[in-house]
Amino acid sequence: MVKRQSIGLSDTGIIRSVNQDSHYLDPQGRFFIVADGMGGHAGGQEASEMAIKTIRSYFEEHWDSEQPSKILITQAVNYANESILEDQHLNPEREEMGTTVVMVLFRSDGNWRGHVGDSRLYRFRDSQLEQMTSDHTWVAKAVQRGDITEDQVKDHPWRHVLFQCLGRKDLRLIDVEPLEVLPGDLLLLCSDGLTEEVSDPAINQFLTQSTSYKTLASTLIEAAKEAGGSDNITVVLIEES
Repeated sequence: MVKRQSIGLSDTGIIRSVNQDSHYLDPQGRFFIVADGMGGHAGGQEASEMAIKTIRSYFEEHWDSEQPSKILITQAVNYANESILEDQHLNPEREEMGTTVVMVLFRSDGNWRGHVGDSRLYRFRDSQLEQMTSDHTWVAKAVQRGDITEDQVKDHPWRHVLFQCLGRKDLRLIDVEPLEVLPGDLLLLCSDGLTEEVSDPAINQFLTQSTSYKTLASTLIEAAKEAGGSDNITVVLIEES
């Protein structure tokens, strides 16, 4: 029988005064979500909280339905987007708010991942870290086209420019794919407050050296803060055993 353990931690970081990240760990271990809000004091925190609340409610209400997980995730994200758009309409001061979202589901029709934006999902297996999501950013697209190199991304002035996020009327791309998870795998969901400060090789090293997923979560957050902590940092770890 599969045993699933998890932990989620979030930190404001060194520079920001408000934490606009939100996360949720289902107590039954069925699904896990991270959202990274944007819009500063004018709505970032509200946007991420709305996304988590709406997606969570939709999952809980339809979990035992015959709805395929790919449709379940897509519908939940669309409803979350509509909730944010409605709030923008009612509160014009929050019209620029938005949020990313990344999630993992463990359901009867398999394991699934879904995301919009640049919050990421990684899988750590056999001492190797693999990014399972592709950032919905201008620079990620530019790398795919060959316009810039991976080495140029870190310092590129447009590296934070998203072409997809919740809180926009033109939301079209919701990435939903099956996810293979084997006993011994460790999954990492995180906001870009971690990945902006700590490189993938460094994350891989932390995961390789760690003996406990519980201490690892706080270790990763502290590493991001020591490297500058310029943004909010959220880490969710899921251990399959």
